[in-house]
Amino acid sequence: MFRFYLTSLFLATSACLSLYSCETSDITDQNPATDYSQSENWLSLPVNGQKNVDIFYVYPTAWYKKDPAEPNFCAIDHPMMLIGSQSAFDRQATAFETAGNIYAPYYRQADAAYTLTLPADKCWAVIDSIPAKDVIAAFDHYIDNYNKGKPFILVGHSQGSHVLLILLKKYMPHHPDVYACMVCAYVIGYPVTAEFMDSCQHLKFAEGAEDTGVIISYNTQSPSLAPGANIVMANDVGLVINPINWKKDETPATAEESLGSYMPVDDQGNFGMTPRFADARINLAKGVIECSSVDENAMYQISGSMGPGVYHSFDIPFYYYDLRENAELRVIQFLAK
Repeated sequence: MFRFYLTSLFLATSACLSLYSCETSDITDQNPATDYSQSENWLSLPVNGQKNVDIFYVYPTAWYKKDPAEPNFCAIDHPMMLIGSQSAFDRQATAFETAGNIYAPYYRQADAAYTLTLPADKCWAVIDSIPAKDVIAAFDHYIDNYNKGKPFILVGHSQGSHVLLILLKKYMPHHPDVYACMVCAYVIGYPVTAEFMDSCQHLKFAEGAEDTGVIISYNTQSPSLAPGANIVMANDVGLVINPINWKKDETPATAEESLGSYMPVDDQGNFGMTPRFADARINLAKGVIECSSVDENAMYQISGSMGPGVYHSFDIPFYYYDLRENAELRVIQFLAK
């Protein structure tokens, strides 16, 4: 069965990513943000987008250190990241292509090999140094040069979602006119905690399928996974909304209710629409989506780097067509205002 490209990249890179040293201030000072006036620094740049809404997509980890002597952040043009980010784009960002023009910057990512060794505040500092600096610079350049006042949707996964939380926390309070144009933010594959939301009174978590200006988030795993066994979640309990029935309680949504998944359909790694595949039920105590309709062993064979029952790699593909319809619906509701 087909294996996702570089499955080890989908370790808990959205969780605490560390460096040899926790000192990030010098790194930040000595490394200016990437120049996003250069088109080669964009994975997707539809300068003359025809749709009246934009998507700003931040891909998950697409690079890791093969040699301990390598730097702790990759170059903006690292070949591994260029390949991996395109792979992620194809199975994630395309879910939103019917809702808007997709802008996606390359960004210098943190290494995935030293996870789960730092307390949360220092983990945050690592991502806030170079990765978030790049993405915020890219977003600012996008707003100034390409957006032209259009409504937009933020989409991220894993390390990309961690970066988006920093953008939402740090950038939006100083740019209320920009925030007013945000249809919603799909911050998937990284736990959005109640503590984070309490610290950001300007942000709102989604309550249903149609509200706008809100954060949508969840992490996916097997019901068999014990509390704390999901390396993505660590000890966090995330706020969750069900990506099939768009409820926040534990009402289950069957695979038959789903609009379809986007999964490998052959041994060559081609993806396609897979109907009635993934169900979804919120586990409020764990703060996750539990999917019970898939074959846990088969999923482990496809992308098992994080251990059996952790469906991090499938957060978006499992609910691909539900997310597509939901993005379109939230756009309609936003434009109707």
